[in-house]
Amino acid sequence: MSNLYLLHKPFHVLSQFSDREGRQTLAHYIDVKDIYPAGRLDYDSEGLLLLSDDGELIHRISHPRHKQPKTYWAQLEGHIDDAALKALRQGIVLKDGPTQPAKARRIAPPVTATRQPAIDPKRHPSTSWLELTISEGRNRQVRRMTAHVGFPTLRLIRMAIGPWRLDDLMPGEWRKETLHAPRPANTHSRQRARPTAKRRKPL
Repeated sequence: MSNLYLLHKPFHVLSQFSDREGRQTLAHYIDVKDIYPAGRLDYDSEGLLLLSDDGELIHRISHPRHKQPKTYWAQLEGHIDDAALKALRQGIVLKDGPTQPAKARRIAPPVTATRQPAIDPKRHPSTSWLELTISEGRNRQVRRMTAHVGFPTLRLIRMAIGPWRLDDLMPGEWRKETLHAPRPANTHSRQRARPTAKRRKPL
């Protein structure tokens, strides 16, 4: 049995619990001891971050070999066109090599919490939204992919990691699940999870 914590990481919060420069960290939002992030989310990105007190679970979630799909909502500069969507779906070549084919679709502006600071409509009068699902975890990959096809990312929200979704968690809120994880001899069995706590608001 393992504990998994689903946190909606706000914009401009580090995916760690301390910072010598005084920037906001996870400690400002979740006060559970001896938990660690399963992977990272950029300082200027928002959305789902998974944390656990189980090192083996963290490894299974974050290691590239397990290829947990990650779904993002990206607000883009300009109106993304069909050619760009096709390129993302087929895979593109970045400086560190070709990407795997992604799931990409244009979406209507979603209902999201207001980001502070918000995207300035005077500086960015024309924007569109993309839903992108990738199975890799390269540094700033989504931002590099959208810039490569001509539509830089202005705002990035991670909505899902594998079977875990952000759902209705607001920025800074979190909830806990207990996973009845398989023993090491049966690591390929499907995990079963059940919520064990109501969502918690920021500290």
